Amino acid sequence: MRIGVLTGGGDCPGLNAVIRAVVRKGVSVYGHEFVGFRDGWRGPLEGDTMPLDIQAVRGILPRGGTILGSSRTNPIKIEGGVDRIKDNLASTGVDALIAIGGEDTLGVAKQLYDRDVKVVGVPKTIDNDLSGTDYTFGFDTAVNIATEAIDRLHTTAESHHRALICEVMGRHAGWIALHAGMAGGANVILIPEKPFDIDRVCEYVESRFRTRYSPIIVVAEGAHPVEGQMELQAGELDAFGHVRLGGIGEVLAKEIEKRTGKEARTTVLGHIQRGGTPTAYDRVLATRFGLQAIDAAHEGDYGKMVALRGTDIVRVGLDEATAELKTVPVSRYAEAEVFFG
Repeated sequence: MRIGVLTGGGDCPGLNAVIRAVVRKGVSVYGHEFVGFRDGWRGPLEGDTMPLDIQAVRGILPRGGTILGSSRTNPIKIEGGVDRIKDNLASTGVDALIAIGGEDTLGVAKQLYDRDVKVVGVPKTIDNDLSGTDYTFGFDTAVNIATEAIDRLHTTAESHHRALICEVMGRHAGWIALHAGMAGGANVILIPEKPFDIDRVCEYVESRFRTRYSPIIVVAEGAHPVEGQMELQAGELDAFGHVRLGGIGEVLAKEIEKRTGKEARTTVLGHIQRGGTPTAYDRVLATRFGLQAIDAAHEGDYGKMVALRGTDIVRVGLDEATAELKTVPVSRYAEAEVFFG
């Protein structure tokens, strides 16, 4: 077989580990041939390919990002996009695709599978918000980066007696904020799943200052206040209809200063969370996903996504994998609330 591989959506530590595992096992065990499509769905849409053999994947295990490049191209929104992809797959002799990505990339994969394209999905997102798998690779690295940042913020917060706000990624799901906030000993954690009460946040801030310690607030980029409490500006939309977020931390800092009289500063981690060397956990998980993905493609088990369930790698339908986002449950947030203030 000749199998195409692409990485779509935001870059993520561990992508190269998946590519390496797919190619290494696919060539050495099954004798398949591989072609890389550049920049997510733009690659098959425009027929933009690169060679993908064992030599091409040597030394990429510890590298962040993706050697294939990525983009947020949505071929479903482009007139004739699906037919163009099918034509380009046929003209390049590609029998099947392995698509590595998050909800948007795998959502496109599901629609292509419904239109007779042979696709296997691999879950990738630092947000850990895909419902079909217990964890996604990239999440552990992002949490470790955010936790280290929070650890460093504690010392400067104490030195200057300031409230410090750390804004992390998380559009609709607050998993990074929850895990990094708990691991870093944050005094308040704000997530998209639960609108926050700014008055209550300020009470936590003042309570912390009364103990002669300085508060650390971790906020997911998609967190928002109870309706009517604060005014937030909406950003422009991307190709998948998502608002480009960022800025809640700065808004929060101004409100805290205005309401408490205490100095507040914001650190926005942004893309730092997505870059650099993947953790050992993410390297192993990504490698295992890649091995299972090439097995599925070899066996003709298309329309599936590989997933982590407990400690096992299993296959679930792309429809199940993309049916709904996995958000932070009330019970998990309640665990963190014990340490607020």
